[in-house]
Amino acid sequence: MTTRPRGTSRTALTRTAFIAAPLCMLAYGAIRLSDPEHGPGPAWTISHIAMIAGVLLFAPVFLGLLRMSEPTAGAARLSARAATLFGLLGTAAVTAQGVIDVVVGLQADDRAGMNRLFEEIQSHPGVQPAVYTVVPILFYVGLLWLVTQLAVQRRISVWRPVLVLLGTATMAAGLDLLPLGALFFCVALFPLGRDAATADAARVPRSA
Repeated sequence: MTTRPRGTSRTALTRTAFIAAPLCMLAYGAIRLSDPEHGPGPAWTISHIAMIAGVLLFAPVFLGLLRMSEPTAGAARLSARAATLFGLLGTAAVTAQGVIDVVVGLQADDRAGMNRLFEEIQSHPGVQPAVYTVVPILFYVGLLWLVTQLAVQRRISVWRPVLVLLGTATMAAGLDLLPLGALFFCVALFPLGRDAATADAARVPRSA
């Protein structure tokens, strides 16, 4: 029985993440629109599970973009690593937000009950900035930073960070526009999975 090399598995995950991450976000937005009450219920739970999956899949996206930039050195390398750190911190915060949403939706009997639970959770010191207002923004900052740096270095087309910016602005304009914002992310990121996977494979040591 042969085992799949760890590097091959990681490369496959990187390639898949660039496709699946924005698609999961699109699914979250679309399912959310089908639920006018916005929870609790199956639509709330399923949509937020899709959100959590999508956000977690952005972790290999950030790392893949970092590996695409790593032939650079000096300030450019430090910049890319800082952007990746920002993105991963934002990923953790948005994931925590999604988990809270799922738990609240499962515990509450109606929307009023959900609101009471949200108020109770958000009343704890530090929760608002860490999970809702400040740290989650780093997700979008890190993503836009990385793709912009890659475009400046002419490693990717300049229209890709433009689409990421449009997607971010669209999502910020309102939660009902999430599917459109995710679609912008899909178009911007989908072709990059192959390049990130190639950069990833190039880092895997070859066996003798």
